[in-house]
Amino acid sequence: MNFRVDNLQYCNWSREIFQINHDAKLDALHATICYHEDFDELQVNIRQWNKFFEENSDLIFQGKNSSDIKKAREENKTAVFYGLQNCSPIEDNIEYVEILKNLGVLFMQLTYNNQSLLATGCYEKRDTGITRMGKEVIKEMNRVKMIIDMSHSAELSTLEAIEISDQPIVVSHANPLFWHEGLRNKSDIVLKELNNSGGMIGFSLYPHHLKGASNCTLRSFCEMIAETTKKISINQIGIGSDLCIRHPDSIVEWMRNGTWTKTKDFGEGSAGNAGFPPQPSWFEDARGFDNLDRGLREVGFSENETHDILGNNWYNFYQKFD
Repeated sequence: MNFRVDNLQYCNWSREIFQINHDAKLDALHATICYHEDFDELQVNIRQWNKFFEENSDLIFQGKNSSDIKKAREENKTAVFYGLQNCSPIEDNIEYVEILKNLGVLFMQLTYNNQSLLATGCYEKRDTGITRMGKEVIKEMNRVKMIIDMSHSAELSTLEAIEISDQPIVVSHANPLFWHEGLRNKSDIVLKELNNSGGMIGFSLYPHHLKGASNCTLRSFCEMIAETTKKISINQIGIGSDLCIRHPDSIVEWMRNGTWTKTKDFGEGSAGNAGFPPQPSWFEDARGFDNLDRGLREVGFSENETHDILGNNWYNFYQKFD
C-alpha cells in the first residue's frame, strides 16, 4: 500500500481545502493548530477542529496513530494529525505535555523563530541551545510519544535536541541550506545527525525557502531532493509543504508577530514581501503532489522511491510512535 502524506499545512481551513486535499489523494495531513496560543486558547482551536470533523466527516477525521493512515486509505478520506508550531500551549507546566498528547497532539516544535522556554529559534542572533526546561520536556515528550519538531529552531538547539532525545526527531518543513540560503533551512551537519539518529526532514514548498522563490522550477526542487539523498537516507525524507493557502496577509503578520512585539516582524520575507508569496505554478495546492510524482521520476527516482518520498517514509516514521 502506497501512501501520500503532507507533513505540514496551515491553510485557511474550510471544506474547499479538505476537498482539495482529498482530490490530491492525501491519506494523512499534519495540520498546524497553534502558533502563539496558550493552553486555554488552544482548546478553542481544538473545538473548532471537532466541528470541522463533524461537518466534513465524509472527507476527514482526526488521526491519532499510523493505523489511521491505513484507515484513511481504506475509507477514501484524509487523517488529520495535530501539530503545534510553538511550545506556548504548555506554558511553564510540563504536565500539559501529556494532556495535549491525550487530546491528539502528535507534533510539537520546541520553538517558533524566537527564544522559548525550551530552545532557541532560528531568528535569534545567539543560540544557547536546549534550556533546562527543554531537557525535561524532551524526556516527557519521549515518554508520551509526542514527536519533537525542530523546523524553526536554531542550529545548536536542533543538534542538542537530536542528542538529548531518545526518539528520532523531525524537521517537518524546511529545506537544505546547501540549496538555498535561509535562516530556517538546515545545514549539512543537521542533515548528517538526522540521518544518524533516524530522524526525518520534510521538504517545504513555501516560496521563501525555495531557490527562485515563487519562480522555483519543479526540476530544481526535485534535483534538490536527489542531491539531499547524498546526505541523508532516502528512507528519511518526505514532504512537509508548509502550504498556507487562502489566508489574508493579516494572518502571516500574526504568525510572525504573535503578541510578543508591537512592531512588524517581516521574518522570512522582506519589507516588500510581508504577506504570503504566490506558490510555484506547479504546486499551487496539494494537488501539486501529482507534479512531484512526475518530477521525482524525471530526475531519476524509481517508482518505489517516489512513493516512499511522497508518503511511505512518513507512514513508517509514524509507526515508531504508536
